[in-house]
Amino acid sequence: MNTKRISDKMEKLLNTQMTREAYQAQVYLSYASWPGVNSFSGIATFLYGHMHEEREHMFKILKYINDRGGSAKIEAIDAAPANPKDIGDCLAKILKHEINNSKEIDKIVNLAHEEKDWATFNFGQYFVTEQIEEETLINGIIDKYNLTSTEIKGNTNLYEMDKDLTNASQ
Repeated sequence: MNTKRISDKMEKLLNTQMTREAYQAQVYLSYASWPGVNSFSGIATFLYGHMHEEREHMFKILKYINDRGGSAKIEAIDAAPANPKDIGDCLAKILKHEINNSKEIDKIVNLAHEEKDWATFNFGQYFVTEQIEEETLINGIIDKYNLTSTEIKGNTNLYEMDKDLTNASQ
């Protein structure tokens, strides 16, 4: 009995997004390791937390595909990009990744709307909300970084920012 309740096109798009979430996790893992070895453990902790969140997103999509009668395809992911040159560069690159991810989530929601696939449309709203939160969070951190990095006196401001990020929301 065929119980597939998503289109082939949607299944492919969701599988692509699942792989993208795995890649995002890889990026966060790499970017978390970099400040960790450069004595910014708070920033590393913050980024490791986001790595876990991206993996949860990947699993959430995998489960959704399978629950709707599709078949999740586990594919290879690209290597993470080169280490950033500094914390500002790291944050800017993370924001760019999140903005690009938001555009891809929009494609899923748009297709769901076109196909009148209301279950997937509803499912996609979780990710739309999540991306709004992520972009807002990273933008706020970039704002704080810009404020703290204009007056560097023995890296005190960066040290305080690093401590703040240890307890920042995930």
